[in-house]
Amino acid sequence: MDLSIHSTFLPHTDAAVSLAFYRDTLGFEVRNDVAYGGNRWITVGPQGQPGTSIVLYPPGATPGLTDDERRTIVEMMAKGTFAMILLATPDLDAVFERLQAADAEIVQEPTDQPYGVRDCGVRDPAGNMIRIQERR
Repeated sequence: MDLSIHSTFLPHTDAAVSLAFYRDTLGFEVRNDVAYGGNRWITVGPQGQPGTSIVLYPPGATPGLTDDERRTIVEMMAKGTFAMILLATPDLDAVFERLQAADAEIVQEPTDQPYGVRDCGVRDPAGNMIRIQERR
């Protein structure tokens, strides 16, 4: 089989704030920005990698959810336990400095992990956990 990861979805609580984080802080390009029914879906991705995207979506617009499920999602997002993505970079220290300068919510500074990677942890404005590994 020839499969690749095309896109993943991360929820947002404020489209404009999430867009600023992914575009201005992480340097991702905006690929699509769709408003519908009072909601907004924004597709972003790393420059030079058009085949890989993140869709920032309003979790409340997910069809079939009950009000209780929506409340649970909002609670989990606030704790940073609902969604996560793992990114990679050849220069973790430079990326971390940029995140600090942008006042990103730092969860863990660059650390050599006992399982063999060097990474750091931050949360995006919606509370999603972002782990960034250093490519070796």
